[in-house]
Amino acid sequence: MLFPKKVKFRKWHTGRTNKNKVHVTTRGSKVLFGSHGLKALSGARIKSNQIEAARRVVSRTLGKTGKTWIRIFPDRPYTAKAAEVGMGKGKGDPVGYVAEVFPGRVLFEIDGVSEAVAKEALRKAGAKLPLKSKVVSREE
Repeated sequence: MLFPKKVKFRKWHTGRTNKNKVHVTTRGSKVLFGSHGLKALSGARIKSNQIEAARRVVSRTLGKTGKTWIRIFPDRPYTAKAAEVGMGKGKGDPVGYVAEVFPGRVLFEIDGVSEAVAKEALRKAGAKLPLKSKVVSREE
């Protein structure tokens, strides 16, 4: 699974969002490396094991011919308190890392396979992620 080698801060602030404003990403919104990509239509925090599950599905569907790019990286730590522990007494321990994704972000890219295989692989990968997504192709 993906996680950073070193972090500056063990625990981050949670970060609140304004429900009235929808933040649309500006960086990473175009397919740059491959011919097809998986684009997020909604925002979410994707855990590193969810990214790994999607990557496995893509690589198994592509076989040996295709190439994959992962365009997100989980660098944000998240914490959780142990089971059956009461409220209070501080924040929980870091459990893992998440990638914060906003609508419009390209998550995965694929190249080297036919259009049908690429669309099927990315559709399966999108089912593993906790957000709505669509398959997009490169604009020439």
